[in-house]
Amino acid sequence: MTGYDIGDRLRELVRADHLDTVRSIAERNRIAIVVGLAEYDAAGALYNNAVFIDDRGAVRGRHQKTHLFGEIDRAYFTPGSQPATVVQYRGVNIGVMICYDIEFPENVRMSALAGAHLLAVPTAQMTPFAFVADVVIRARAWENQIYVAYINHDGVENATTYVGRSSIVGPDGGVLDRIESGNGTIIAEIDTEVVRRAQEANPYLADLRPDLNSPLVAPTTDGLLHDQ
Repeated sequence: MTGYDIGDRLRELVRADHLDTVRSIAERNRIAIVVGLAEYDAAGALYNNAVFIDDRGAVRGRHQKTHLFGEIDRAYFTPGSQPATVVQYRGVNIGVMICYDIEFPENVRMSALAGAHLLAVPTAQMTPFAFVADVVIRARAWENQIYVAYINHDGVENATTYVGRSSIVGPDGGVLDRIESGNGTIIAEIDTEVVRRAQEANPYLADLRPDLNSPLVAPTTDGLLHDQ
């Protein structure tokens, strides 16, 4: 709602009631909206949030960005602690995360394991990382057999140039609709039966071996794994 690379103006703009504006738009047009916006919590911590608003204007879910990207995030935001946020809406389980979160396969896998059919990701992906929008998003959809809607910012803010390339990707990794640059609308049908069949035919979730990667081992300074 405010833009992303806007410096200290963020703290001023976040005081406006952007959420009520979006809720009114959703209710008036009878559509659900996932919107990215900065919000303070009751303790005064500022979070980079994605909020799911249903077609009656009600807030159904809120995801706090878990992985902060560089100083552009860390200078302002507190990281969230819930990796998977899933909202059920009209029979579809919709996972929500933000930008850099999807570049961590563990987050997406946890959303899929929580039952997400679709992962909705408001994004501010910038140069030189266009390959994330072109390649990584398709891989995340395929390796979890879910739909991914990756909706990216475009244009320039201060020193940041955004890469556009918004897309909706199917469980087979195929691009269902896409905008290379600029504004517009992309549309795809989300079929939960397609997800079920895909996960049955390519059973990555069923064949997962959590005993091999839990707990995850942090890299050491010498690049080797050591006994704890």
